[in-house]
Amino acid sequence: MSINPDNPADLSRRTVLRRAAAVGLLATPAVGLLSACATSGGEKENEQVAGGTKSATNPLGVAEDAPIEVVIFNGGYGEKYATDVHQPLYKKAFPKAEVKHQSTQAVSTVLQPRFAAGNPPEFVNNSGEKLMDFGALVADGQLQDLTELWDAPSVDDPNKKVRDTVVPGTVDVGSFNGKPYVLYYVSTVFGIWYSGKLFKDNGWAPAKNWSEFTALLDQIKAKGITPYGYAGANAAYYQWNVILTHAAKIGGPDVVKNIDNLEDGAWQQDAVKQAAEAWAEIGAKYVDKSFEGLKHTDVQLRQNQYKLAFYPSGDWLEGEQKKDTPNGFDYQLMPVPSLSASDKLPSTALRATAGEGYFVSAKSKNPKGGLEYMRQMLSVAGAKGFTETVKAPTVVTAGSDGFAFPPGVASSQAALKAAGQDVFNIYFDGWYKELDTEARTATNELMFGRIKADAFVERIQKRADAVKKDSSITKFKR
Repeated sequence: MSINPDNPADLSRRTVLRRAAAVGLLATPAVGLLSACATSGGEKENEQVAGGTKSATNPLGVAEDAPIEVVIFNGGYGEKYATDVHQPLYKKAFPKAEVKHQSTQAVSTVLQPRFAAGNPPEFVNNSGEKLMDFGALVADGQLQDLTELWDAPSVDDPNKKVRDTVVPGTVDVGSFNGKPYVLYYVSTVFGIWYSGKLFKDNGWAPAKNWSEFTALLDQIKAKGITPYGYAGANAAYYQWNVILTHAAKIGGPDVVKNIDNLEDGAWQQDAVKQAAEAWAEIGAKYVDKSFEGLKHTDVQLRQNQYKLAFYPSGDWLEGEQKKDTPNGFDYQLMPVPSLSASDKLPSTALRATAGEGYFVSAKSKNPKGGLEYMRQMLSVAGAKGFTETVKAPTVVTAGSDGFAFPPGVASSQAALKAAGQDVFNIYFDGWYKELDTEARTATNELMFGRIKADAFVERIQKRADAVKKDSSITKFKR
């Protein structure tokens, strides 16, 4: 990411790869946390502990007896990887330290008063529908710079820096104008999901192009099964991701790059309009209109009950639905089908990135402990333990060696391999929360038949233009 020298606020606001609500104090952008903490009187109560002696086994200089508090989002990956793997690793390294654990499905609700009081936990898994706004936290100086972590020797090889043990790009995706503040830990592939069993039983095959896709949806509909669906109540993100993935295939990766960079007319590019028109047709013919009022788990359950064929998501889906998935369901990923033979990218192209964000609180009592906790996560034992527990790959390159993934993740990893160099990512939803919110709203309007493609792109473009003109919002380039 580049710094804009003409904008002194360039380190002020950004969220990376995640969306949704800010801390709750952030109704006024980039102000709430600072003002709340400044008036809370909590700073003295949260005086940081003195560091420990640096050594080969303690390169960050952690106080060996200082407690550390860990807050984990209890969502698709659960919390057992923290309680059963990462926290024991920390305790093994620092047996005198107490590790306090808390899990929640509403991160911002639980942590809002903690940050307001100047008493945040050391380590946070910031994810889910009620995650905190990463960019606003950075603006308020709440996130610890991770440079020291990435440059520290790894747990497994003191001659190798932590940054050299992860998939290339991992540090960058969690960086804000060149400074790393967020660890995105899970390798994530996005696509359209279906049941291998359902398809095998009916003799169906995943589609590679649009004519195959619509013909398949007709066959599914004739069977009395809802062909396609997503949850409009809280998961419209899944669907705009599909639309923009499609647009990138049609017009090339610069289509989404222009959107991320707030280029003039980026949302009104022909490729975006074509993708929106195609998916508006899917919404009109193949989506259950009642899904607009449902949450993601409700719609995902219908897929597990073989009442829904296709569902868009990332490859956390299989783990998230583990309790409700019948034996033999066989999750499989299908890349977004090509629209025509003139598409700039092949049918195998897809969106993939590092996902699931973690940070260390700069104003916690023991931020060095938070950094060390992260270093333990990024060890081979930490990564393998995570993968064995949740059946998902991490960004640690050696963390998945020899592991047999369940069907869904195995299929997403195979799709990623098949994509080769035709892999791209989308950033605007993390950089500009209000633009993501508008994209979600407009996506529901499009998919549930209340607006056409022209109005869809015009509406989001109008919000993108407003963001671009707002001097209080830091702009980002890639």
